[in-house]
Amino acid sequence: MAKKVSYKEIGLSNTKEMFKKAYAGGYAIPGYNFNNLEQLQAIIRGSIECKAPVILQLSSGARKYADPIMLKHMGMGAVEYARDKGSNIPIVMHLDHGDSFELAKSCIDNGFSSVMIDGSHLSFEENIKVSKQVVQYAHDNDVSVEAELGVLAGIEDDVHAEHSNYTDPDEVEEFVGKTGVDSLAISIGTSHGAYKFKPKAGETPQLRFDILDEVVKRLPGFPIVLHGASSVVPEYVAIINKFGGNMKDAMGVPEDQLRRAARSAVCKINIDSDGRLAFTAMVRKSLAEDPSNFDPRKYLGAAREELVKLTIAKDTNVLGCAGKA
Repeated sequence: MAKKVSYKEIGLSNTKEMFKKAYAGGYAIPGYNFNNLEQLQAIIRGSIECKAPVILQLSSGARKYADPIMLKHMGMGAVEYARDKGSNIPIVMHLDHGDSFELAKSCIDNGFSSVMIDGSHLSFEENIKVSKQVVQYAHDNDVSVEAELGVLAGIEDDVHAEHSNYTDPDEVEEFVGKTGVDSLAISIGTSHGAYKFKPKAGETPQLRFDILDEVVKRLPGFPIVLHGASSVVPEYVAIINKFGGNMKDAMGVPEDQLRRAARSAVCKINIDSDGRLAFTAMVRKSLAEDPSNFDPRKYLGAAREELVKLTIAKDTNVLGCAGKA
């Protein structure tokens, strides 16, 4: 059995101070999901280049894929890499959509500095119960906790929901008060995956800013999180389809709406699908343009470089966190 390790030994940060600065500064921190070494390298390199704080996210499935022990050392490597480049950007390792106390505890014991407990599929009372249990253990270890109220539609690893349920602003004060969570993910129209909206001619998808505004009134100064907030960059969808893919009618959240949210109380915006799309687009393009290539360094290297560009673009133009480290 692996020895328990604190994120402080690894050199990671939690989200508390990070979110305070983001709230006051009118920007959001990216929660970038990753699954492999090349994605991690790209996210860290992009964050260093634009001097932005970063949250490295892993779902339960991604954690199994990469292996918990390997992940601990990957997190340590990310911190050491940044410091070796002369950068002191704050780096968080975060569990995305944790579905049980046991999983959250395991992540905390393996060096994660932040965890999400997602009880949104439970009753309001059960969501409070499990969230409070995670908060008590996490706070004993100075680890940040994110929870969720409302349900996002779509598919992301082990998270499946056919329909969304908007967050009820009347519930947020009681939930935060009884659980003690550090941030709250809410549902205002975003969704998981690459098919967030059904496109209609001449219509632009609209987030429910009325719900966000009401939540802010009920929880002044409290950090809000948006999940399912990839823009599903059309350029990458086009490349994927050009080189053998089949992603008809993929549509994401307009970037101007995400920037508006980031200027409000939204201190963290999750980006998963866009990273997958950028990576997949370049792998497909690289292999199609050079069918004789069987060197993973070449096609994964091309994907890594594109993900660096995406990270910089998101931090600079959408989240507004470039230069905020």
